Amino acid sequence: MRDKNRFFRTEILAGVSSFLATFYIIIVNPAILSASGMPFSAAVTSTVLVCAFGSIMMGIYAKNPVVIAPGMGLNAFFTYTAVLGLGLSYETALGAVFWAGVLFLILSVLKIRDKIVIAIPHALRYGIAAGIGLFVSFIGLQNACFIIDDKATLVGLGSVKDPMFLTFLIGLIVTAILVSRKVTGAIIIGIILTTIFAWPIGRWWGDASLINYGVPTIVNYTGVFSMPDFSLLFKADIIGSIQYAYLPVIFVFAFTDLFDSLSTFVGLAEASGYKDEDGNPKNLKKSLLVDAVTTIFSGLVGTSSGTAYIESAVGIREGGKTGLTAITAGLLFLPFLFFSPLLSIVPSIASSIALVLVGSFMMKPLTKIDWTMADEAIPVFITMILMPLTYSITTGIIFGFLTFTLLKLFTGKKGEVNPILIIINILSLLYLWL
Repeated sequence: MRDKNRFFRTEILAGVSSFLATFYIIIVNPAILSASGMPFSAAVTSTVLVCAFGSIMMGIYAKNPVVIAPGMGLNAFFTYTAVLGLGLSYETALGAVFWAGVLFLILSVLKIRDKIVIAIPHALRYGIAAGIGLFVSFIGLQNACFIIDDKATLVGLGSVKDPMFLTFLIGLIVTAILVSRKVTGAIIIGIILTTIFAWPIGRWWGDASLINYGVPTIVNYTGVFSMPDFSLLFKADIIGSIQYAYLPVIFVFAFTDLFDSLSTFVGLAEASGYKDEDGNPKNLKKSLLVDAVTTIFSGLVGTSSGTAYIESAVGIREGGKTGLTAITAGLLFLPFLFFSPLLSIVPSIASSIALVLVGSFMMKPLTKIDWTMADEAIPVFITMILMPLTYSITTGIIFGFLTFTLLKLFTGKKGEVNPILIIINILSLLYLWL
């Protein structure tokens, strides 16, 4: 009985951790999508529905501790390229998301996505895991204003005199100590403590106006209850989006989601050891099916594509190993159909701590790489470094694949290049061209 209670406690805490690391998407995704003309309140509802549906399905059907949510990058492509750049209505763009999901589902049923995973060289798998770790940490450091824009060098260190900088640093150190001492729920405790530390900002010292939409305080209570807006449900123009001119949009949605989800499953598996007897992510086929169905669901309810989230590593780090972790996280999203104002209480500098620490945890697979073999070390490095620098997991993977293939072919090791990898490279070049 004690072991059973410990299991449930661990899995539920892990689910809470993954939710706290991911819930920022409920605010960020609608903020990006609303620039396409979507009502912000309706985009909040759609985002919550996708997070809950995808995560719960992942837990029940695939039994994986992985959270599903609208993908960052995919939402930016939806708004700034498909709608504002190419002139699609958001209804047509939602139709393109729907068809990208249908394409995913076909690829998953035919096990083509499984074959793609098998074709990924083990060295690149380690690089993908580490690259995702660097990317996650970079996002966290940016959200915390620890790293800021710099006109001369692109990025620079934030001001050490800034209260947000100091509060984040204190919270990071305290949480790191708790993690090092193996305290149960260390990351959740760290987020709560940092939220408390951040309460005086804008009240007793400092000003968060520049990063908080003109609001000087960073921890804010804006109410409890708000009714959900379902006006985006079934607004997708499914028929109108099937036109030759829109095929490149569907392809990019499909290609980006494909490699975002695959790389996330591979990266999490390498970082956590959650692999089957063949060294591939556990329950991969079912996980990919859930990802595909969630993308279809995303188009129908009114948001950009849902995909596996790298922030799931936070819950896995807390001990989450089963679908109960994902189910817990998914259920925690649902109340925010009605209680979305409560999201403003936890500031970005608090949730960012989890992202930075998880990034450090994901460096472990690099110990498996033989750095003396240049034809493997260089592609791994390219994969790792380009993910944060281009702000794209997909871009890092593409150039990692291309570099690996070229080096193997020109060093007389063509036998190490899987034929499917050649096809992936061709599709990658097409993606870059589009």
